[in-house]
Amino acid sequence: MVFVIMIPLIILIYTFRDSILSMLGASENILPYAHEYLSIIIFGSIFICMTTVMGYIMMSLGNRKVTLASTSLGAILNAIIDYILVIKLSYGVKGAAIATVVSQFIGFLYAYYKFRGVKKKLNLSLGFKLKREMTAGIIAVGFSAFIVEAEDGILLAILNNLLLNHVGDTGVIILGVVSKLSMFLFITMLGISSAMQPIAAYNLGAKNYKRLKKVVKETIIFAFISSAILWLCGMIFTEQAISLFVKEPELILASAKAFRVMIAVFPILSIYYVSIYYYQSIGKAKSSFVLSIFRQIIVLLPVSLILVKGINMGALGVWLSYPIADFTSGVCSIFLTRKVFKKLDHKIKEKELKSLEKSYSMKSYKSKEIGEDTI
Repeated sequence: MVFVIMIPLIILIYTFRDSILSMLGASENILPYAHEYLSIIIFGSIFICMTTVMGYIMMSLGNRKVTLASTSLGAILNAIIDYILVIKLSYGVKGAAIATVVSQFIGFLYAYYKFRGVKKKLNLSLGFKLKREMTAGIIAVGFSAFIVEAEDGILLAILNNLLLNHVGDTGVIILGVVSKLSMFLFITMLGISSAMQPIAAYNLGAKNYKRLKKVVKETIIFAFISSAILWLCGMIFTEQAISLFVKEPELILASAKAFRVMIAVFPILSIYYVSIYYYQSIGKAKSSFVLSIFRQIIVLLPVSLILVKGINMGALGVWLSYPIADFTSGVCSIFLTRKVFKKLDHKIKEKELKSLEKSYSMKSYKSKEIGEDTI
């Protein structure tokens, strides 16, 4: 299934790569580097997709270590090969792309090795038949997760063009640097929230509403504490972190200012991501989808356009749109979470009452004399 989707997509992107890059906001100065990088890295996407699919299958079977190990292995090797090809051998952008593809391939080999052992042990068959009801359910629930990933690209494409027209290449570079740095914050939230999803779904299926509420509550607390720690580190060590991506003092200073503005209310966003994955876990595809597009497409994008084009705030308008969207999404998620907890409390009470009624009826039956049940 992955090959059926990915191969035509790779061919399509490779064929129209220059047009796609221009649409994403690559200027005449940036386009040659982006062209060179995409021309190589696109062929590694099949490996990362296969690794992800095998990782999720292994996770559903109870093995959560494979995804972490394969991703970590790929990231460490990427950094090492990057250093050799880019710094030592001066391969530039081409070296960075080769390093990424090689590391993705090795991560895939590790995941496949582990997956093959489990497949043989459990006698799993990779053949499948498409069933309309099941396929529709998978697409409906998985579509919101796709939107969470895809909307980043859509948003960056629009913001890149917005910055290119109103600020120039500097604005695009700053957004690129800040987005890369922000990725470390958001990946943590996505990881915590997605880890909750199978546990929540299991407890819902078992009708263990008390434990389901506990899982959601503890996930929110843990996600908030983790995001607060990351936010504090990001605020304190901004310049040091950005200097890993760019070396020019002016760019470091401008990027640090933008980054601090953009993550101003980041901790409140933790509740937003937990809400998205909770609604996915209980099969509420529409609610999950609306939440997925709410922050970036419904709030952030229009606010950016108003602040940049309407009020003429330039790059600052883009940076300010992030905390505005984060705060709005976080507040809405708090109200939704309270609604969720009320529903779960109702379910818990309902289940307890049924349990008490059943227990009472059994006791009253046992207390009767044998002759009372006969005529």
